[in-house]
Amino acid sequence: MKPEEKRVLSRFAGSRDGNFALIMAFAAIPLVLAVGFSADYTMAIQSRSGMQNALDAATLSIVNMPKTATNEEREVKLKEFYAANGGQGTAKLESFVIGNTGSADAESSAEYDVPTNFMGIARIDKVPVDVKAEVHKEPSLIKTTFEIEGASGWWDKTMTLWGGKYGDPNAQKLLQISYAYNKGGDPKGYGTMTISTVSKDAQGREVLTPVQKQVCTTKNVNTFNDAPPGSIKTTTSSGQKKLTTCVTTTMGAAEADVSQMNSLYLEMKIPNPNPGLNGGRLPTGTKETLRSDDPNTSNRLYLGGVEVETGKKVDIFTVVPCGETSKQSWEDGGNAVPAPVSNADFHYKVTGKCDYTPRPLGISLAK
Repeated sequence: MKPEEKRVLSRFAGSRDGNFALIMAFAAIPLVLAVGFSADYTMAIQSRSGMQNALDAATLSIVNMPKTATNEEREVKLKEFYAANGGQGTAKLESFVIGNTGSADAESSAEYDVPTNFMGIARIDKVPVDVKAEVHKEPSLIKTTFEIEGASGWWDKTMTLWGGKYGDPNAQKLLQISYAYNKGGDPKGYGTMTISTVSKDAQGREVLTPVQKQVCTTKNVNTFNDAPPGSIKTTTSSGQKKLTTCVTTTMGAAEADVSQMNSLYLEMKIPNPNPGLNGGRLPTGTKETLRSDDPNTSNRLYLGGVEVETGKKVDIFTVVPCGETSKQSWEDGGNAVPAPVSNADFHYKVTGKCDYTPRPLGISLAK
């Protein structure tokens, strides 16, 4: 180093003018970079969160498409739904599989390069972000089959299975079970129970086709010694013995196709009480119409022998198990609830068949 250069350097090092500002400027550089890098990182984290939410929603939407939809059609909807929900980058359907039992599994992903502002100083112009989503859908009810067990009570009554189609605000009758009291004078009351399928004729009129019937007859007897197996034995308060026998005849399948239904509910109507009882009126507090989706009357329904909790709506899709037979019963209103299922008046079995449906039930998102 030349002598003149040494003198200039010495004067610069020994100078007190502006040294503090220079030192602060140099010291602030790492701080500014740290803040900038942190801002870029935060932006990447926020982008990832938004992408994940959008992808989750998009993947959930495609498991509600019809079974006939192709994976290409599902991916189109996935991308559209992803973008509509603010998802950045490109979404992709990795797989969509419908199993033999009707369950479905979907996997999807999305990628996006988040541009940086401050990281560019370190030659990092973008931060790659990728997210994944997995959705599982359980099979759902597509068919219900009913089987008579028995009915009793001193009032005629009708139970109807109603279903609402996708996009149709008007519910339609799918199956009807009617009961007619035979006025046999026994303490419990027994009669004729009929299950009918429901269709429409060419003029759009309702047609009921009986497919299963149970006819119960009651007679006075002196003794129950010769009572046939399965018969019902009752004794009146005066000591009179009454023997009831029931015969069930099957003419067809008591099935209801619910695959196109978005809603299902059961309704019990008691329109014609026995004119000879209580002046032809239902007892005080008894409702003429009971519905499984009405929290004020659903507690008259028993599922598997257990009374529905007061104030609860019943979703028929979730209470009929797939491939299994379950029991349901109704208390028509003659007895106060809560009460044991033995007090119920309307008993039947229900078997469910399940498959993949666009119904938004049984869906879970893997985290």
